[in-house]
Amino acid sequence: MAFEKTRKVDGLNKISYSQYSMWAQCPHRWKTAYIDGQREYSDNIHTLFGTSMHEVIQTFLTVMYNDTAKQAEQLPLEDMLLTRMKRNFEGVLKTNGGEMFCTEKDMVEFYGHGVEILKFIRKKRAQYFSKKGYELIGIEVPIDYDMPNNIKFIGYIDVVIRDTVRDVIKIYDIKTSTMGWNKYMKADKNKTDQLLLYKQFYSKQYNHPMDKIEVEYFIVKRKLYENLDFPQKRVQKFTPANGKPSINQVINRLDQFMKESFKPDGEYNTEHIYRKEASKKNCRFCEFNQTEFCDAGVK
Repeated sequence: MAFEKTRKVDGLNKISYSQYSMWAQCPHRWKTAYIDGQREYSDNIHTLFGTSMHEVIQTFLTVMYNDTAKQAEQLPLEDMLLTRMKRNFEGVLKTNGGEMFCTEKDMVEFYGHGVEILKFIRKKRAQYFSKKGYELIGIEVPIDYDMPNNIKFIGYIDVVIRDTVRDVIKIYDIKTSTMGWNKYMKADKNKTDQLLLYKQFYSKQYNHPMDKIEVEYFIVKRKLYENLDFPQKRVQKFTPANGKPSINQVINRLDQFMKESFKPDGEYNTEHIYRKEASKKNCRFCEFNQTEFCDAGVK
């Protein structure tokens, strides 16, 4: 199913981080997907696993903070993951008309990886999430922020926790990864800009000082390196630079996206010529690469 050409909320054109991120990688890809309406969303085993793992970890944290850590650790996390993977699999099948998007082997393999991740989180929970002095503000906390030119930025924060001693808000984004983020991934603005924008908009929407907000990527790893002599962790924490200079840079890039891609009334700018940013990195997973929609793609 192709994207709608306009997606409005309260009369305003809605944008999300995924839209901005696509434009930042390649404006022509964004134009083809959103203005021309040619992009079709397709699930795969990675998105199914990521969604399912998000749900289980979020449930674990909800029980931990709203009840007790002991109750959270006694949850049948592995069974919960299996149930969610099956439910999400069936949901995707129904959405795409029964077309298979992953194999039974994929499901078994990814579930096995998920079991190991959940065992690690249950055992090492205190290293990552403390209950004493902290409270859960919310799961999937909405960002709904009005911007210039009839644009509304929409997003959802995976986990928001408050440090009650320092009155600091901690914003977490859960990521599933094959083997974690290397230095190149950590330097990739398309990965790190998300939490910087969420920090900015959370501060404005919920009236909390920017210097009292911290951000962190909570990255769970499906696989570990083999034949290493030291123990490895299934969880990687990463905090990108998120001071005023870094946030101002991403806000300026977002402003450029809006000025280039939208008219003053919030409608798409169909007259602009959107540049093609062809590279191995950008074209590798582009659905328009080597198609009638792009003649600049890199194999």
